[in-house]
Amino acid sequence: MQRTFQVPTSAAGTRLDQFLVAQLGKVSRARVQELIAQAKVLVNGASAKVALKLRGGERVEITGEAVRPPLRAVAEEIPLEVVYEDRHLAVINKPAGMMVHAGAGKSDGTLVNALLHRFGKLSAGGHALRPGIVHRLDKETSGLIVVAKDDATHLALQEQFAGRSVKKRYIALVHGWPKSATGTIDQPIARDPVRRTRMTTRARGGRSAVSHYRVLRRVESPYGKFALVEVKIETGRTHQIRVHLAGLRHPVAGDRLYGAPAQVKSKTGQLSLARNFLHAADLEFTHPGSGKVMHFRASLPAELRDFMEKLGEDELPDGI
Repeated sequence: MQRTFQVPTSAAGTRLDQFLVAQLGKVSRARVQELIAQAKVLVNGASAKVALKLRGGERVEITGEAVRPPLRAVAEEIPLEVVYEDRHLAVINKPAGMMVHAGAGKSDGTLVNALLHRFGKLSAGGHALRPGIVHRLDKETSGLIVVAKDDATHLALQEQFAGRSVKKRYIALVHGWPKSATGTIDQPIARDPVRRTRMTTRARGGRSAVSHYRVLRRVESPYGKFALVEVKIETGRTHQIRVHLAGLRHPVAGDRLYGAPAQVKSKTGQLSLARNFLHAADLEFTHPGSGKVMHFRASLPAELRDFMEKLGEDELPDGI
Protein backbone atom coordinates (compact mmCIF):
# COMPACT_ATOMS: atom_id res chain seq x y z
CA MET A 1 0.00 0.00 0.00
CA GLN A 2 1.69 3.19 -1.22
CA ARG A 3 -0.50 6.24 -1.64
CA THR A 4 -0.12 10.01 -1.46
CA PHE A 5 -2.82 12.56 -0.61
CA GLN A 6 -2.93 16.34 -0.51
CA VAL A 7 -5.14 17.47 2.36
CA PRO A 8 -7.79 19.97 1.18
CA THR A 9 -8.62 23.01 3.26
CA SER A 10 -12.11 21.55 3.76
CA ALA A 11 -10.51 18.79 5.88
CA ALA A 12 -9.02 21.25 8.37
CA GLY A 13 -9.64 20.05 11.93
CA THR A 14 -10.05 16.39 10.90
CA ARG A 15 -8.01 13.75 12.70
CA LEU A 16 -5.36 12.03 10.62
CA ASP A 17 -6.87 8.55 11.02
CA GLN A 18 -10.37 9.78 10.14
CA PHE A 19 -9.04 11.53 7.04
CA LEU A 20 -7.32 8.37 5.80
CA VAL A 21 -10.34 6.15 6.44
CA ALA A 22 -12.43 8.52 4.29
CA GLN A 23 -9.81 8.49 1.54
CA LEU A 24 -9.17 4.75 1.49
CA GLY A 25 -12.81 3.68 1.66
CA LYS A 26 -12.56 -0.08 2.21
CA VAL A 27 -9.83 0.01 4.87
CA SER A 28 -10.92 -0.13 8.52
CA ARG A 29 -10.04 2.53 11.04
CA ALA A 30 -8.16 -0.06 13.12
CA ARG A 31 -6.01 -0.92 10.09
CA VAL A 32 -5.28 2.77 9.45
CA GLN A 33 -4.29 3.23 13.09
CA GLU A 34 -1.88 0.31 12.76
CA LEU A 35 -0.25 2.01 9.79
CA ILE A 36 0.16 5.26 11.71
CA ALA A 37 1.46 3.55 14.86
CA GLN A 38 4.12 1.74 12.82
CA ALA A 39 5.25 5.00 11.16
CA LYS A 40 3.96 3.87 7.76
CA VAL A 41 2.16 7.22 7.41
CA LEU A 42 4.13 10.43 6.92
CA VAL A 43 2.73 13.96 7.15
CA ASN A 44 4.97 16.42 5.31
CA GLY A 45 7.72 13.82 5.43
CA ALA A 46 7.54 13.09 9.17
CA SER A 47 5.78 10.41 11.23
CA ALA A 48 2.68 11.55 13.09
CA LYS A 49 0.25 10.52 15.78
CA VAL A 50 -3.19 9.03 15.20
CA ALA A 51 -4.97 12.02 16.76
CA LEU A 52 -3.05 14.67 14.79
CA LYS A 53 -5.47 17.41 13.70
CA LEU A 54 -4.89 18.35 10.09
CA ARG A 55 -4.81 22.03 9.07
CA GLY A 56 -5.20 21.61 5.31
CA GLY A 57 -2.47 21.67 2.70
CA GLU A 58 -0.39 18.84 4.20
CA ARG A 59 1.08 16.06 2.10
CA VAL A 60 0.11 12.67 3.57
CA GLU A 61 2.02 9.60 2.38
CA ILE A 62 1.37 5.92 3.06
CA THR A 63 4.72 4.19 2.59
CA GLY A 64 3.81 0.53 3.04
CA GLU A 65 1.78 -2.13 4.81
CA ALA A 66 1.51 -2.51 8.57
CA VAL A 67 3.38 -5.55 9.86
CA ARG A 68 1.37 -7.91 12.01
CA PRO A 69 2.84 -10.69 14.16
CA PRO A 70 2.16 -14.17 12.76
CA LEU A 71 -1.01 -15.76 14.10
CA ARG A 72 -0.71 -19.11 15.83
CA ALA A 73 -2.69 -21.48 17.99
CA VAL A 74 -1.19 -21.90 21.46
CA ALA A 75 -2.49 -23.59 24.58
CA GLU A 76 -4.03 -21.17 27.10
CA GLU A 77 -5.60 -21.95 30.45
CA ILE A 78 -9.10 -20.61 29.80
CA PRO A 79 -12.22 -21.98 31.54
CA LEU A 80 -14.44 -24.12 29.31
CA GLU A 81 -17.91 -25.56 29.78
CA VAL A 82 -17.57 -29.08 28.36
CA VAL A 83 -21.04 -30.50 27.78
CA TYR A 84 -19.82 -33.87 26.51
CA GLU A 85 -16.47 -35.54 25.89
CA ASP A 86 -15.10 -38.89 24.72
CA ARG A 87 -11.88 -39.95 23.00
CA HIS A 88 -13.17 -38.89 19.57
CA LEU A 89 -14.89 -35.55 20.11
CA ALA A 90 -16.16 -32.97 22.57
CA VAL A 91 -19.16 -30.62 22.68
CA ILE A 92 -18.53 -27.19 24.17
CA ASN A 93 -20.93 -24.47 25.32
CA LYS A 94 -19.03 -21.43 24.02
CA PRO A 95 -19.56 -18.10 25.78
CA ALA A 96 -20.19 -14.90 23.85
CA GLY A 97 -17.08 -12.77 23.38
CA MET A 98 -14.77 -15.70 22.57
CA MET A 99 -13.42 -16.11 19.04
CA VAL A 100 -13.37 -19.70 17.83
CA HIS A 101 -9.88 -19.44 16.34
CA ALA A 102 -7.20 -16.86 15.61
CA GLY A 103 -7.97 -14.23 13.00
CA ALA A 104 -8.16 -10.51 12.26
CA GLY A 105 -4.81 -9.97 13.98
CA LYS A 106 -5.90 -11.64 17.25
CA SER A 107 -4.53 -14.97 18.41
CA ASP A 108 -5.08 -15.05 22.18
CA GLY A 109 -8.16 -15.98 24.20
CA THR A 110 -9.62 -18.21 21.49
CA LEU A 111 -11.64 -21.39 21.85
CA VAL A 112 -8.89 -23.30 20.03
CA ASN A 113 -6.31 -22.14 22.57
CA ALA A 114 -8.57 -23.22 25.43
CA LEU A 115 -9.14 -26.61 23.76
CA LEU A 116 -5.42 -27.20 23.28
CA HIS A 117 -4.85 -26.61 26.99
CA ARG A 118 -7.77 -28.83 28.00
CA PHE A 119 -7.27 -31.76 25.61
CA GLY A 120 -3.66 -31.45 24.47
CA LYS A 121 -4.26 -32.84 20.99
CA LEU A 122 -6.95 -32.15 18.42
CA SER A 123 -7.54 -33.15 14.82
CA ALA A 124 -5.34 -31.43 12.25
CA GLY A 125 -8.46 -29.95 10.68
CA GLY A 126 -6.70 -28.91 7.50
CA HIS A 127 -5.34 -25.66 9.01
CA ALA A 128 -2.78 -24.98 11.73
CA LEU A 129 -4.92 -22.18 13.21
CA ARG A 130 -8.07 -24.31 13.43
CA PRO A 131 -7.21 -27.71 14.92
CA GLY A 132 -10.37 -29.60 15.86
CA ILE A 133 -12.73 -27.02 14.42
CA VAL A 134 -15.48 -28.56 12.29
CA HIS A 135 -17.88 -25.59 12.31
CA ARG A 136 -17.90 -22.13 13.85
CA LEU A 137 -19.94 -19.65 15.84
CA ASP A 138 -19.57 -15.88 15.61
CA LYS A 139 -17.58 -14.25 18.38
CA GLU A 140 -20.66 -12.68 20.01
CA THR A 141 -22.83 -15.78 19.59
CA SER A 142 -22.94 -18.26 22.47
CA GLY A 143 -23.84 -21.92 22.47
CA LEU A 144 -22.99 -25.42 21.33
CA ILE A 145 -20.09 -26.34 19.10
CA VAL A 146 -18.65 -29.80 18.41
CA VAL A 147 -14.89 -30.28 18.02
CA ALA A 148 -12.94 -33.30 16.76
CA LYS A 149 -10.00 -34.89 18.52
CA ASP A 150 -8.79 -37.05 15.62
CA ASP A 151 -8.68 -36.70 11.85
CA ALA A 152 -11.12 -39.52 11.06
CA THR A 153 -13.76 -38.00 13.34
CA HIS A 154 -13.12 -34.56 11.85
CA LEU A 155 -13.65 -35.82 8.30
CA ALA A 156 -16.82 -37.73 9.24
CA LEU A 157 -18.33 -34.71 10.99
CA GLN A 158 -17.42 -32.45 8.07
CA GLU A 159 -19.27 -34.80 5.75
CA GLN A 160 -22.36 -34.61 7.96
CA PHE A 161 -22.27 -30.81 7.91
CA ALA A 162 -21.72 -30.78 4.12
CA GLY A 163 -24.60 -33.23 3.68
CA ARG A 164 -26.85 -31.03 5.87
CA SER A 165 -27.68 -33.89 8.21
CA VAL A 166 -26.53 -32.01 11.32
CA LYS A 167 -29.46 -30.29 13.05
CA LYS A 168 -28.87 -26.88 14.63
CA ARG A 169 -31.40 -24.78 16.52
CA TYR A 170 -30.76 -21.20 17.56
CA ILE A 171 -32.66 -18.81 19.81
CA ALA A 172 -32.69 -15.11 18.90
CA LEU A 173 -34.44 -11.99 20.10
CA VAL A 174 -35.21 -9.59 17.27
CA HIS A 175 -36.52 -6.05 17.11
CA GLY A 176 -40.14 -5.77 16.03
CA TRP A 177 -42.71 -8.44 15.23
CA PRO A 178 -42.31 -10.50 12.04
CA LYS A 179 -45.49 -10.50 9.95
CA SER A 180 -45.59 -14.29 9.74
CA ALA A 181 -45.32 -16.63 12.71
CA THR A 182 -43.16 -18.98 10.63
CA GLY A 183 -41.13 -18.54 7.50
CA THR A 184 -38.21 -19.66 5.36
CA ILE A 185 -35.50 -17.28 4.18
CA ASP A 186 -33.74 -18.57 1.08
CA GLN A 187 -31.28 -15.81 0.17
CA PRO A 188 -27.67 -16.30 -1.00
CA ILE A 189 -25.07 -14.56 1.15
CA ALA A 190 -21.90 -12.78 -0.03
CA ARG A 191 -19.27 -10.47 1.43
CA ASP A 192 -20.44 -6.84 1.41
CA PRO A 193 -18.34 -5.15 -1.29
CA VAL A 194 -18.23 -1.84 0.61
CA ARG A 195 -18.19 -2.79 4.31
CA ARG A 196 -15.91 -5.81 4.36
CA THR A 197 -16.75 -6.78 7.93
CA ARG A 198 -20.38 -7.40 6.90
CA MET A 199 -22.16 -9.97 4.79
CA THR A 200 -25.11 -9.19 2.55
CA THR A 201 -27.91 -10.78 0.54
CA ARG A 202 -27.80 -7.96 -2.01
CA ALA A 203 -24.50 -8.68 -3.77
CA ARG A 204 -23.97 -10.94 -6.75
CA GLY A 205 -22.16 -14.24 -6.46
CA GLY A 206 -23.49 -15.18 -3.03
CA ARG A 207 -23.49 -18.72 -1.66
CA SER A 208 -26.77 -20.56 -1.06
CA ALA A 209 -28.16 -19.97 2.44
CA VAL A 210 -31.44 -21.24 3.91
CA SER A 211 -32.88 -20.39 7.34
CA HIS A 212 -36.24 -21.41 8.85
CA TYR A 213 -37.69 -19.33 11.67
CA ARG A 214 -40.61 -19.64 14.07
CA VAL A 215 -41.84 -16.96 16.45
CA LEU A 216 -41.94 -18.32 20.00
CA ARG A 217 -43.21 -15.19 21.72
CA ARG A 218 -44.13 -11.65 20.80
CA VAL A 219 -42.89 -9.25 23.45
CA GLU A 220 -44.46 -5.83 24.01
CA SER A 221 -42.27 -4.03 26.53
CA PRO A 222 -41.74 -0.45 27.72
CA TYR A 223 -38.67 -0.51 25.44
CA GLY A 224 -40.57 -1.43 22.31
CA LYS A 225 -41.67 -4.57 20.51
CA PHE A 226 -39.46 -7.65 20.27
CA ALA A 227 -39.94 -11.23 19.13
CA LEU A 228 -38.27 -14.30 20.57
CA VAL A 229 -37.67 -16.67 17.66
CA GLU A 230 -36.10 -20.03 17.03
CA VAL A 231 -34.09 -20.47 13.86
CA LYS A 232 -33.02 -23.70 12.20
CA ILE A 233 -30.45 -23.47 9.44
CA GLU A 234 -29.75 -25.80 6.54
CA THR A 235 -26.47 -24.08 5.69
CA GLY A 236 -23.80 -22.44 7.80
CA ARG A 237 -22.71 -19.27 6.06
CA THR A 238 -20.86 -16.47 7.82
CA HIS A 239 -23.33 -14.34 9.87
CA GLN A 240 -26.18 -16.25 8.19
CA ILE A 241 -28.90 -15.84 10.82
CA ARG A 242 -27.95 -12.25 11.56
CA VAL A 243 -27.99 -11.29 7.87
CA HIS A 244 -31.24 -13.12 7.11
CA LEU A 245 -33.14 -11.64 10.05
CA ALA A 246 -31.80 -8.16 9.33
CA GLY A 247 -33.00 -8.63 5.75
CA LEU A 248 -36.52 -9.03 7.15
CA ARG A 249 -35.95 -5.69 8.92
CA HIS A 250 -35.89 -7.48 12.25
CA PRO A 251 -32.23 -7.31 13.35
CA VAL A 252 -31.01 -9.39 16.27
CA ALA A 253 -30.99 -7.37 19.49
CA GLY A 254 -27.51 -6.11 20.29
CA ASP A 255 -26.27 -6.65 16.72
CA ARG A 256 -25.18 -3.14 15.78
CA LEU A 257 -23.29 -4.40 12.73
CA TYR A 258 -26.64 -5.28 11.13
CA GLY A 259 -28.77 -2.38 12.26
CA ALA A 260 -29.79 -2.97 15.87
CA PRO A 261 -29.65 0.17 18.05
CA ALA A 262 -26.94 0.46 20.69
CA GLN A 263 -29.62 1.17 23.30
CA VAL A 264 -33.37 0.78 23.66
CA LYS A 265 -35.22 3.43 25.61
CA SER A 266 -38.37 3.75 27.66
CA LYS A 267 -39.91 6.66 29.54
CA THR A 268 -38.04 5.62 32.66
CA GLY A 269 -34.65 4.56 31.37
CA GLN A 270 -32.63 2.72 28.79
CA LEU A 271 -31.23 -0.76 28.21
CA SER A 272 -28.21 -2.00 26.29
CA LEU A 273 -26.87 -5.44 25.46
CA ALA A 274 -23.11 -5.92 25.18
CA ARG A 275 -23.47 -8.91 22.83
CA ASN A 276 -25.82 -10.26 20.18
CA PHE A 277 -28.97 -11.98 21.43
CA LEU A 278 -28.21 -15.14 19.48
CA HIS A 279 -27.60 -18.52 21.09
CA ALA A 280 -26.91 -21.96 19.58
CA ALA A 281 -29.30 -23.89 21.82
CA ASP A 282 -29.52 -27.36 20.22
CA LEU A 283 -27.08 -29.52 18.27
CA GLU A 284 -27.76 -33.00 16.86
CA PHE A 285 -25.42 -35.23 14.86
CA THR A 286 -24.50 -38.89 14.42
CA HIS A 287 -21.46 -39.97 16.39
CA PRO A 288 -18.85 -41.12 13.81
CA GLY A 289 -17.58 -43.87 16.09
CA SER A 290 -20.74 -45.42 17.55
CA GLY A 291 -23.29 -44.44 14.91
CA LYS A 292 -25.52 -43.18 17.72
CA VAL A 293 -27.58 -40.00 17.23
CA MET A 294 -26.32 -37.46 19.76
CA HIS A 295 -28.51 -34.53 20.87
CA PHE A 296 -27.38 -31.68 23.12
CA ARG A 297 -29.12 -28.61 24.52
CA ALA A 298 -27.73 -25.50 26.21
CA SER A 299 -30.03 -23.09 28.04
CA LEU A 300 -29.88 -19.35 27.45
CA PRO A 301 -26.92 -17.84 29.32
CA ALA A 302 -27.54 -15.63 32.33
CA GLU A 303 -26.98 -12.31 30.55
CA LEU A 304 -29.68 -13.07 27.98
CA ARG A 305 -32.15 -14.25 30.61
CA ASP A 306 -31.43 -11.08 32.55
CA PHE A 307 -32.16 -8.97 29.46
CA MET A 308 -35.49 -10.74 28.98
CA GLU A 309 -36.39 -10.08 32.62
CA LYS A 310 -35.66 -6.39 32.15
CA LEU A 311 -38.09 -6.43 29.23
CA GLY A 312 -40.70 -7.85 31.61
CA GLU A 313 -40.44 -11.49 30.51
CA ASP A 314 -39.79 -13.44 33.70
CA GLU A 315 -40.97 -16.81 32.37
CA LEU A 316 -39.65 -18.12 29.06
CA PRO A 317 -41.14 -20.81 26.79
CA ASP A 318 -40.15 -24.44 27.37
CA GLY A 319 -36.89 -25.47 25.71
CA ILE A 320 -35.30 -22.06 26.26
